[in-house]
Amino acid sequence: MKKLLKKRSRKAGLSPGSLVHIGEERQAAPRTEVITYDRDRVDVLHPDLEKECMLPPPEGAVTWVNVDGIGRLELLKKLGDCYGIHLLVLEDIANTDQRPKAEEYDNYLFVVLKMLTPVDAGVSSEQVSLVLGEGWLLTFQEGLDGDPFNPVRQRLNNAQGRVRGQGADFLAYSLMDVIVDNYFLVLEQVADNIEVMEEELMRFPGPRTLAEIYRLKRELIFIHKAIWPLREVINSMIRRESPLVKESTIIYLRDLYDHTIQVVETVETLRDMLSGMLDIYLSSVSNRMNAVMKVLTIIATIFMPLTFIVGVYGMNFKHMPELEWQWGYPAVWLLMVGITVGMIMFFRRKRWF
Repeated sequence: MKKLLKKRSRKAGLSPGSLVHIGEERQAAPRTEVITYDRDRVDVLHPDLEKECMLPPPEGAVTWVNVDGIGRLELLKKLGDCYGIHLLVLEDIANTDQRPKAEEYDNYLFVVLKMLTPVDAGVSSEQVSLVLGEGWLLTFQEGLDGDPFNPVRQRLNNAQGRVRGQGADFLAYSLMDVIVDNYFLVLEQVADNIEVMEEELMRFPGPRTLAEIYRLKRELIFIHKAIWPLREVINSMIRRESPLVKESTIIYLRDLYDHTIQVVETVETLRDMLSGMLDIYLSSVSNRMNAVMKVLTIIATIFMPLTFIVGVYGMNFKHMPELEWQWGYPAVWLLMVGITVGMIMFFRRKRWF
């Protein structure tokens, strides 16, 4: 799982609009893909976008420019000049610690989301930025492993669903829908881990159980930070009267908003479950400690009179009549055994153990 906060020290003191990449460094060159499609055809290109500018498509067609890897700031500047994107938007794209948001400009709509992917070590997060224009869509990914956009590509290539017959706004919705669907996969993995922890908590909780509970709590905080603002993002896209988002697409955005609400409620439920598990763990450890202390107290209480008797006859004074008795030693043992049995019976009658 990634850190909750990324370092911004390289950007401190710079003027607004300065392009500084904040996030994980990727040594490989960015992967670029340009898909132009309409109802009848789909063209896929992999051009060098630093040298040539992919202009908006002819009327009736849609151009999707996907950049996987944002470490090359020259590429961001070139696309910004080509499509007239503001420097502040390019700055937000390069800064991968952005909060999910939606901003409307003169001729395009800028949306930031967090793509979550389940991995063995927990959850992998990647920022996805979308710039929606009239007939074109730019998407920027951090360039990390995994790409959930492949189902959308397959629908485009196989002419499945509505995406081929709709505009760029429906393509943006389709990509956002895939991202939200991935949230359910992540939460299913977290829920499975919580069920395992519940079984372990009921059997024999230990330090490893506590460490795992705290790891899951931190993971849910990370997921909550990435998902919670998405409600505002989708709701603002629905309420905006932007010509870039058609009325036919708003219906699908409303359905996406419902899915987002469901995801947020699931996160809250899992957080409540973890808080309850933490309370159960602390209560279990406390009860186990109390049981141990009760046993030790009973043992100490039984030995107190025995220690007193042994201490009295261990003083070695010369004039102690009992020391000269023939049956003195067995009598002391009989007395101590009787006291022990009597105290045990008394404790059991009181149900102290």
